[in-house]
Amino acid sequence: MDDYRDRISRLPDDFLLQILSRLPTKDVVAMSLLSKRWRFLWTLVPKLNFDVRLHDNTCPKFTKFVDRSLLLHKAPTLESLRVKIGSICHNADVDVSVWVRIAVDRGVRELDISYCPAEEPIRLPKCLFPCATLVVLKLENMSLVDASSYVCFKSLKTLHLLDVKYFDEQSLPHLLSSCYVLEDLVVQRCPGDNVKIVSVNAACLKTLTLHKSSQAFEGDDDGFLIAAPKLKRLDIEDYWGGFCYIENMPEVVEANVDVIYKTTERILGSLTSVKRLALCLMTSDAAYPTGTVFSQLIHLELCTCAPRWWDLLTRVIEDSPKLRVLKLRQKHIRRTSSPGASWKQPVSLPKGLSLETFKWELYEGTQKQKEVAKFILKHGVRLKKVIVSPKPSSSLLEKHEMLKELSSAPRGSSTCKLLFD
Repeated sequence: MDDYRDRISRLPDDFLLQILSRLPTKDVVAMSLLSKRWRFLWTLVPKLNFDVRLHDNTCPKFTKFVDRSLLLHKAPTLESLRVKIGSICHNADVDVSVWVRIAVDRGVRELDISYCPAEEPIRLPKCLFPCATLVVLKLENMSLVDASSYVCFKSLKTLHLLDVKYFDEQSLPHLLSSCYVLEDLVVQRCPGDNVKIVSVNAACLKTLTLHKSSQAFEGDDDGFLIAAPKLKRLDIEDYWGGFCYIENMPEVVEANVDVIYKTTERILGSLTSVKRLALCLMTSDAAYPTGTVFSQLIHLELCTCAPRWWDLLTRVIEDSPKLRVLKLRQKHIRRTSSPGASWKQPVSLPKGLSLETFKWELYEGTQKQKEVAKFILKHGVRLKKVIVSPKPSSSLLEKHEMLKELSSAPRGSSTCKLLFD
């Protein structure tokens, strides 16, 4: 143990500080007892990470530790401050306000404040909003009501807003307009956030995540407006209805669209450049405009929980000439569909399917599923591998019947391997 500790102690300070920056600050301070050399080294660690759960959820003990650590901190720059605080801390508003002020004064580059579980969000101090050094800002259960005043995040590239409360409908657009180089944005809606329509207009944005999963938003007048011409990746989940309007985004290469909108034409119609696409939709007829071609689509993941999902599969297969990988899986509880609904097989396949890999998770062997699986096996002239993973609740006999039926189905590729997980 002594040899091991001595070898670590002989490492250069810069290297040791990189190691310590990856640990919770509580552990870093504890390691200062290892040797005299380490006694004050922790005060130079550029990244501080505090979590009330590591202090037995004892608030007075936790806040005192954070106060003392920030007071003794001597690093030339505070690169990162991460704080996870809980509702057991009755003076959380005051404590977080003080810590944020100290971080801003120290030229913080990354600020990550999370307050949960809690009913009322923490109100952040006004000094945060003109902070010119911030590159990363991540907030959970915070109040941005004071962001209606002067805001200037000229260096901010990453902004994550989870369960944040705004002053009014214009607060978020006002905030985003001050983020001149923003590249990564996450917005997770929460009840009572004072917003009906989330409007995102960001010229430099590359990745965008929009989530709305609470029943409190149920209604058609609640939604998203997106204008991000440089976007590369889009992830939108909305399980309670509404809408999403998107201006043309010609550079998107990856997208996840998991919504229950009556129509998604304005979303998918703007994603014709996508290479990887994950879909879970309520509709196939109004999924995207007729004539749309996904000319670059290589990898498709389709959820099988929606009614008539097979019709959506047919459309995308016909409109994706470069599709190589297809994955089917049930992400949610299956929604009901017409029992007599028939499947219209793809017809615009003069050279057969271009698929090379086909994977089906939670396969049940229903009549509709067997029709789809057999069609792909028969017309997949380039298929190399088919992987079928039956539903865990399937009996051994059921699994055997599934394997027997698919194994005997005609195949369009002589080199195709059928694997059962």
